[in-house]
Amino acid sequence: MSQSPDAFTVKICGLSTRETMAAALAAGADMVGLVFHPKSPRFVDMARAVALAEMARGRAEIVALIVDFDVARAKELADALRPDWLQLHGSETPEQALALKAATGLRVMKALGVAAPSDLAAMSAYLAVTDRILLDAKPPKDAAYPGGHGRPFDWTILSGLDPASRFMLSGGLDPANVADAIRIARPAGVDVSSGVESAPGVKDIGRIRDFIAAARQAAQDLKKAGPT
Repeated sequence: MSQSPDAFTVKICGLSTRETMAAALAAGADMVGLVFHPKSPRFVDMARAVALAEMARGRAEIVALIVDFDVARAKELADALRPDWLQLHGSETPEQALALKAATGLRVMKALGVAAPSDLAAMSAYLAVTDRILLDAKPPKDAAYPGGHGRPFDWTILSGLDPASRFMLSGGLDPANVADAIRIARPAGVDVSSGVESAPGVKDIGRIRDFIAAARQAAQDLKKAGPT
């Protein structure tokens, strides 16, 4: 399954149970994320990940979130899981991102932490070698894992970005604030993990449904409003 190039994307990341995967798919998630970073409360081992991916295959795009994998490890994961995307959520350089893309044959999304306008300077180098940029809130300095901390950043930082860059937005989004985030930042899609949880790593089915519905409505409203 693949979206049309100009479609708005809603991604639910950090899914780890059959029940929550089924809920995300039923609610119309375009992308579903599986986390392969052992320090994350959303980590899934390969056996569980394969089972969850098979539920999603053909219904949503499967995203494998990895942190600083080398080429051999990424290739092994790609062969076992057969995801549609690799999401690079570590300190991968543009050169490493390109090498991972070439080795696996998968589309690559690079997450970049944002706290200030200067953090956007890295975008151009990654746009040249990856298929999508995910702009996420920078994690706390003492964080054990890079994403899913439920902290938003100042979305007005992104208001001047060219929509043609097709970036996705993450970091502290939830059913209550996603509409404002879409209106201000005008992303090509949104990504949520902790914002649809009742506790770290525990997805809430109702919040998943509410988030997807709110994001869809906001994207439709923005499209109707036209360019500002």
